[in-house]
Amino acid sequence: MATVNAYLTFNGNCEEAFSFYKTNFGGEFTYIGRFKDMPADAGKPVPAGDQEKIMHVCLPISKETMLMGSDTGGEWAPSFTQGNNFSISIHASTKEEADKLFGGLSSGGRVTMPMNKTFWGDYFGMFTDKFGINWMISFNEGQPS
Repeated sequence: MATVNAYLTFNGNCEEAFSFYKTNFGGEFTYIGRFKDMPADAGKPVPAGDQEKIMHVCLPISKETMLMGSDTGGEWAPSFTQGNNFSISIHASTKEEADKLFGGLSSGGRVTMPMNKTFWGDYFGMFTDKFGINWMISFNEGQPS
């Protein structure tokens, strides 16, 4: 069965926001990566001013829930709007489930990243559904569901 989490997007202040959330929820980050950590072949070069921005961070909130986020802006999100800077993130328990959810939920919407293997190891895709809601679907066979 898939798990559902909130994914928050920030315009350069993700680290500050997640430090605040960590202070309030407690716990430790299970992952924090910066744009400078991306492999060179993962896409366009990262501008010097964005090297230290957060590429991805995870903060467990409970056994079942994870708060995730990243910085964005510039070329990554030219239409960033504070208040609409979140996605629903689904971690599927199988690749087939990921494909089924992606295909069904994206129907009539706009695919921004088709399902594909990523440099971080997940099978991953993103889209905005026909109602304007942002979604991220992932599957990682190396991680427990």
